[in-house]
Order: sequence, then C-alpha cells, then structure tokens
Amino acid sequence: MSLAPHQDPAVIELGRVELTALRQSASSLLTASLLTDDGFEVVRVAEPTTEAADGARFASMASSIQALSEAVARELTMGSGEYVIIAAERGHLIQMRIPGSTIVLAALFGTDEMLGKALTVTRRTATRIADGLLQHTRTTVAL
Repeated sequence: MSLAPHQDPAVIELGRVELTALRQSASSLLTASLLTDDGFEVVRVAEPTTEAADGARFASMASSIQALSEAVARELTMGSGEYVIIAAERGHLIQMRIPGSTIVLAALFGTDEMLGKALTVTRRTATRIADGLLQHTRTTVAL
C-alpha cells in the first residue's frame, strides 16, 4: 500500500526542494504550494513577509478550482486543461496539475513578475516535479 502524497516523506521533500528552486528563479514569488486533488496541502514555501494564509483552507479551495476548471474544459470539449490563472490587483495565481499525478502546483506571484515568465517557471517546476515523482514511483515499485 502506498502513502498518500501529503503523507509521503519523499514526495514532501521533492516538493520542498522544487518549490524552493521556484522561489529562487522568480523574485516576485510570494508563496507556492503543492496540494492534492482532494484538498490536502503536501508542502508550501512562502516569503517571510507574505501574510500567513491558512494552508489547509487554501488547498481545499485551490483543489476545487482545479476540479472545476478541468470539468469546464471537458464540458466544452476543449481537451485537457493546462493551467488556471487568477489575476487580481495585488498579484496573480497560477495553478497547474503535475503531469501524470493527482498533485496540483499553485504559485502566487506579486505584480512585479511578468505573467509570461511566471507561467514559464511554473511549467518548468511542474515538469521537474513530474519527473521526480516518476523516479520515486519506479524506485518504490522496484523495492
């Protein structure tokens, strides 16, 4: 029996490493989280100056947004949804599913970041996490 992502130490550590790298690649990143489809926070990194948000509540809301956006894409026969962007006056949130998993990456950027760069670094991070999860799965299955 495998552990749920939010309880798996290897998944949590992979997420911590990759979210820290994301923070280093985008100076306006305020907070980034990995969360499960069912609304559990796996791991989060945040700038010390960022107002503390309730991680559990955010994970629950973000997973609902992800599910709704994917349902809309299916209903409109648009294909699979790639990402969700929420733009507001104090920043923009980018969410995307980690390919091949039940994990979603949510990254909140300040207004200083160009949306294109924010999307690019978020995509790259999602790809690296997907690669790490695949390697973890292969290692776990081999044992």
